[in-house]
Amino acid sequence: MKESYNWILNSLPYTEPFLFVNEILHVDDKGAEGTYRFSPDADFYKGHFKNNPVTPGVILTECCAQIGLVCLGIYLLGKKSEIGNMAIGMSSSQMEFLQPVFPGERVRVVSELVYFRFQKIKCEVKMYNEDDKLVCKGVLAGMIGIANE
Repeated sequence: MKESYNWILNSLPYTEPFLFVNEILHVDDKGAEGTYRFSPDADFYKGHFKNNPVTPGVILTECCAQIGLVCLGIYLLGKKSEIGNMAIGMSSSQMEFLQPVFPGERVRVVSELVYFRFQKIKCEVKMYNEDDKLVCKGVLAGMIGIANE
């Protein structure tokens, strides 16, 4: 029986059009894996690039951060993250882009935890396309915790 990670999805502090997580495939103390399909109707495709739309690298980075860093951080905080105010902030990103992602493509993000301490989380992330080709990879870090009420 597949474990439900709906509690993590419900705890995410994002909504459309800035939610870049469709499904969490797996999460544990070592990392997270999830998917997202980029809508061909997303506004950013209208200007990036004329007559040849491609997903901007900053959006690919955000997708990696939401799945690989935030979903994992919520899991590590535990279900207590559902009740209080979540505080999240990206502190650094170092990404390398290898393949374009076109409108309508589904990607899979895999993260591996480097550390989580003192509310700081750091992960190595990789994004793959539907052909299982590496799209981008890098190291992301941020702060995540329950804000004081």
